[in-house]
Amino acid sequence: MTEPALTARDLIAWLEKTSTGWRDLLTHNPELFTLPCDITGVQTVAQLLQHIVAVELRYAERLADQPVTDYANIPYDSVEAIYATHDRAIALLQKLLDSEVDWNETIEFTTRTRGSARSARKTILFHLLLHGIRHYAQLSTLVRQHGVQPGWLMDYLFMDMEHI
Repeated sequence: MTEPALTARDLIAWLEKTSTGWRDLLTHNPELFTLPCDITGVQTVAQLLQHIVAVELRYAERLADQPVTDYANIPYDSVEAIYATHDRAIALLQKLLDSEVDWNETIEFTTRTRGSARSARKTILFHLLLHGIRHYAQLSTLVRQHGVQPGWLMDYLFMDMEHI
C-alpha cells in the first residue's frame, strides 16, 4: 500500500493561494499595514509581512547557493514591495524543484537569531513553506480582532474539497 505524501509543490500551491488572498486583502485594506503586531517581535503588520517574505527569500537563496539578501534590504513599505519579494522567492524555489538538487544534502547557514546551523535542504525547504502559513494564520486572528474578515477559507482541506 502506498503512503500518502504531501509534496513541496503541494505546499507551494497552498502558500501561493494563501499569499494571493493576503495580497488582495491588503491591497483593499492598506490600513492593515500599520496595525500594531507583536508576533515574532515585530511592531506592525507590515513588519510581520517583511518577516514572512524575508524568510522565504533568504532560505530560497541559501538553497540555491546564492548570496543571502540582507534583511534590512527587504522592503515592506507597500503590498507591491512585500509580494515582489515573495514572487522572487517562489520563482527561485520553482527553479530549484526543476533541477537536480540533492534535497537530503546537509548545508550550513547562519540564522539571524540562532547563529550558525546546519540542516538538510529538504528540512529547510519545508520550513520555508510552512513558516509563512503559520504566520498568516496568526495574522488572520489579528485582523479579525480589528474588524476585518479575510473572506476565504485558509485550511489546506479547501485546496481539494468539493461541496456535494
